[in-house]
Amino acid sequence: MLLYLLLLPASVALSALLTYWVRTTAVAYGLKATPVYGRHLHTQPLPRLGGIAICVTFMAAALAYIPISRVLNITVSTRSYLGILVPVLLIFLMGAYDDIKPLKPKSKIAVQASAAVLLYLAGFGMHYFGPLLARSFSVGHVIGAAIDVGLTVFWILLITNAFNLIDGLDGLAAGSALISVVAILALCLLGHNPLLTYFVVVLLGAILGFLPFNLYPASIFMGDSGSLFIGFLLAALAMAAGQEVPPTLGIAIPILAFGLPILDVTLAVLRRSLRGHPVFRGDTDHIHHKLLRLGLSHRRAVYVLYAVTSAFVVAGLALVVDDKFLLPVLFAIILGVVVGVQQLHYPEFAGLFQPGGRRRQIVTDASSLRRASQALTACSDFRSICQVLQESLQPDGFEGLRLKNLGKDGFPMAIFQTLHYNWEGKWFLEWSERKTDDSPWEYSFELIKNSQPTLGYASFFHMSPREDFRLTADLLASDFRNALSDAVGRAVTRSESLHQTEQNAELNLVRAACRAAD
Repeated sequence: MLLYLLLLPASVALSALLTYWVRTTAVAYGLKATPVYGRHLHTQPLPRLGGIAICVTFMAAALAYIPISRVLNITVSTRSYLGILVPVLLIFLMGAYDDIKPLKPKSKIAVQASAAVLLYLAGFGMHYFGPLLARSFSVGHVIGAAIDVGLTVFWILLITNAFNLIDGLDGLAAGSALISVVAILALCLLGHNPLLTYFVVVLLGAILGFLPFNLYPASIFMGDSGSLFIGFLLAALAMAAGQEVPPTLGIAIPILAFGLPILDVTLAVLRRSLRGHPVFRGDTDHIHHKLLRLGLSHRRAVYVLYAVTSAFVVAGLALVVDDKFLLPVLFAIILGVVVGVQQLHYPEFAGLFQPGGRRRQIVTDASSLRRASQALTACSDFRSICQVLQESLQPDGFEGLRLKNLGKDGFPMAIFQTLHYNWEGKWFLEWSERKTDDSPWEYSFELIKNSQPTLGYASFFHMSPREDFRLTADLLASDFRNALSDAVGRAVTRSESLHQTEQNAELNLVRAACRAAD
């Protein structure tokens, strides 16, 4: 125990020093990630190589374990030692490369799966079905081993990418991982495995040293090199520690420890499937995005998710006290998840009890319009309005939106420079290759802002004139109309102000020229 008490502060100090050095060096050499509109929440370019500090801290302490074990007369299995370090180093190198030159999802999955197989071969995978089926029939060990390998790869892919997905707010992934490590540490202590316990304590210190630099407002991000490294290492350590305890604890505690990232990735897969989108296509509807849209500040949203992670971890620790709490804990977790997801108001899950394909299409259309309505609240110019509408509506078959009569109430023509204008007095936000006049279905409504005279009229187009879509559009027209009306009103006001400023500047230049001529 004295070793761990000395190891923890040493790891924290080394991680903090390395994080400071990485941040300073990255800034000096301009190695900063530029935020992408609509995807990233930060507004300033920041370094995203913090994973280097976390990984180097862990690897340095891992190398120090060899002489330490000799001094303390602890037997070290080379197979076990390298069985974790080699795969986790492979994941880090892949993540670091991805931070510099983005990899395709299939390539990342292939590397992660290969690393998971290496873990299994080193003895750290799941080994439940192999021994079980071997006792039943002669070739059972082959079939069981195949099942165990598949489960090992699935678990590694799930947790590794889940931590990568929740890395969307400052300090969220690192803080959640820090809380989850507590449950894995309890599992290691329960199994009396010194090597695993040593690794978990080192990881705990490495995250603790990095976290102050990553809290809101962050000065450095961990990047894929950090989130994938932490996710993979936690998944491996939890899987290995689970073999040292009764199966109930070995399975339940890791799942509960990673409850938040598992929940987030599960919701992502479900909503993308319901929309008919590729599972690997990113979006801005993760749990942390929804909390921000509900009005929570950046810092408060992170604290709420810390509390959620803590609740999962406490539930897992309750099983360490007595596994008779399993059923009550599962009931409480399921109830909490159902209530929590309802509060997030995911449109994809609003019509799940509608029959068949009709249900799915209604949900898809409804979610498109609701996502657009939510995103429009942050728009204040026509360029961002066009981008939001295209990103939200195009994947589900919407072809474009047409605005009419916006220039007839005294609005200067110049304020609509980002739109297309035709001789009929119609402004187009159009992204389809087909002409909107040829689209089979059009939905029109008036743009009204705060009971003022009309701003004009809007029409948006869909590729198919389905009755269920018309019903959905009727139900959502009010929210969508209000959101678009407000956004157009803000864009007009902002554009008029900029146009007036430009006119005043030109007038001042003319006056100055006249005075100079006199």
